[in-house]
Amino acid sequence: MDKTEYIVILIIFNIIFLAFIAGIIIFIREYRIKKRAHIKEIDTIDETHKRELLETQVEIQTQTMQYIGQEIHDNIGQKLTLASLYTQQLAFENKAPQVNDSIENISTIINESLSELRQLSKSLTDNAIETHTIIELIANECERINALKHCEVHFTNNATIKIESYQVKSILFRITQEFLQNSIKHAQCEHINVTLQKTDNTIQLVLQDDGKGFNLETLESKGIGLKNMQKRTALIGGSFNLDSKETQGTTLTIDISL
Repeated sequence: MDKTEYIVILIIFNIIFLAFIAGIIIFIREYRIKKRAHIKEIDTIDETHKRELLETQVEIQTQTMQYIGQEIHDNIGQKLTLASLYTQQLAFENKAPQVNDSIENISTIINESLSELRQLSKSLTDNAIETHTIIELIANECERINALKHCEVHFTNNATIKIESYQVKSILFRITQEFLQNSIKHAQCEHINVTLQKTDNTIQLVLQDDGKGFNLETLESKGIGLKNMQKRTALIGGSFNLDSKETQGTTLTIDISL
């Protein structure tokens, strides 16, 4: 074999070797691309599945609230009405002034409880979410809380905000209700500020109380109500940010892209 043939064979060998290496590189690259695509597809399916589960949970919760509202109206409401009538009859028949005063006080408490239960029943069973704007829904809820005189609720909003999606509107409203109830029951607050505004293509809901606050790190399991709010926010693709410090109140900020 002369020198020329040797060089040709060497060149051919090098070409084959380089082609082999290039083939391996291309194979690895294609494998990684397909692997990423497969993982992305799995993540998409998993996310879709989670959203479907969350939607089902929200639907079940809505049906449960409607059932509870109906029970309040048909059962508890009727019994309280009957109790109120009995106390009125006792007051009419009794001649002792001090006893009548006690009966009237009981009657007042029953009637106030009955009024609150009727408002609660109405909020749980009617189709207000579909027929009202998000601003009307939150404003009505703030008015209802203010009527209870447990604390003072201030609502600030951008009057141009319109949300067409029933799901987004429903979840924002339910989160607002959950926060207000938690603040009243646990925070021992005097004021609650509710702000709903739109910037560019983002809706921002800010809920803030001046209550006793809590330590996020030591909060046991972060609470069922808090988990529900987080899940509902995730369902509509929103960001959930909760900030609370002991003695400094709690602020919940939710941003949703439209």
